This record gives sequence, C-alpha cells and structure tokens, in this order.
Amino acid sequence: MKIVGVGCGPGMLTEMAIVVISGADLIYGSGRAIEMVRPHIREGCKVREIQDYRSLGTLPDHAVILSTGDPMLAGLGYLPGEVIPGVSSLQLAAARLHISLVKVSVVLAHGRDHSHATEKTLLELSRGKVVFLVPDPKFSVPDLAKALVPGYLAFTMVVLENLGYPDERILMGTPDNPPRPASDLFSLVIGDI
Repeated sequence: MKIVGVGCGPGMLTEMAIVVISGADLIYGSGRAIEMVRPHIREGCKVREIQDYRSLGTLPDHAVILSTGDPMLAGLGYLPGEVIPGVSSLQLAAARLHISLVKVSVVLAHGRDHSHATEKTLLELSRGKVVFLVPDPKFSVPDLAKALVPGYLAFTMVVLENLGYPDERILMGTPDNPPRPASDLFSLVIGDI
C-alpha cells in the first residue's frame, strides 16, 4: 500500500505523488483529496471515498491512500506501507511568513484535548519556539489567546485560512486582539515572528 500526500491545497502535489497516482488501479481518499488529484487519476482506476478510517490498514497491498497535506503531519502516515510526502500546511505557512522551520515546534489540536494543546503551546513558547498549531474546526483561537495574555502579549498570532487555495487568507493579531478564523480549514502560528 502507498500513502500519498496530496499537499495542503491545489497544485501542491510532488512529481513522485503524480507518478504514483497516475499509475494506481485503486485509490482511496477523502472527497477533498480526490478532487485535488482528479486530473492525475487514469481512466479505469477504481476511486473510493474513505468511509471508515479504522479499516484503512486492511486495504490490499496495491491500494493508494490519499492523505491531505503531508501524511506525516497529522495525516495517515501511521498506516503500513510506503509514504510519499506532500507539501504540508506547515511548509507553506513557513514560506508565506518567512519563518525558518528550525525555529518551529508543531502542536496538534486536531481531534485532541484542546487544554493539552494550550499547555504544550505555552511550553514551546517559553522555550523560544514559534508554534505551528494544527487545530480541528472546534478549536477556539480566542480561548488560546486568553491563556497567552498574562505573559505573551508581544507575540504575534497568525491564522492561515485555506492555505494553497485561491481564497487563502492570512490574518494577523496579538493575544489581546486575536485573529478570528472564518473557515474550518485553518492553521495557527504563534510566537515572536
């Protein structure tokens, strides 16, 4: 089985990903991932939208599983098989904001306890890191900002919505005046940037 990162938005496929997708006989992915790669799917390939993520490990060896972004960043890279990386939201955010990746610490708040993500964010900021936070749609930027107000007022908070898409937006703020995402598809960068 191959787990292929399709990038965080249109046009973010690697050449290797295109080769694997265009040669596949069986592809599984989310609706969004399938639409992003549709021009590269060959005629006759069976394409299935993922209904049950828990059963992905039981797919046949020749299956190609699409993972949005990079499978190793909150993606499907935990599955057995070869991983073909894609351009992640982390890479694109760092490029848009001119932040060196060596300064960045990743915090996941996607499907996880949000208070844990807040604690981890505070820890990483205290270590001098810039935090790249991967949230789920229910994550509250204002709640995180409240936790930052006592000691991190000078830091910048950046909401990056729909990265890589034509309607991409980058909203900047501070802990006492945080940016507010209007989309469910966003990431967050916090720190001295």
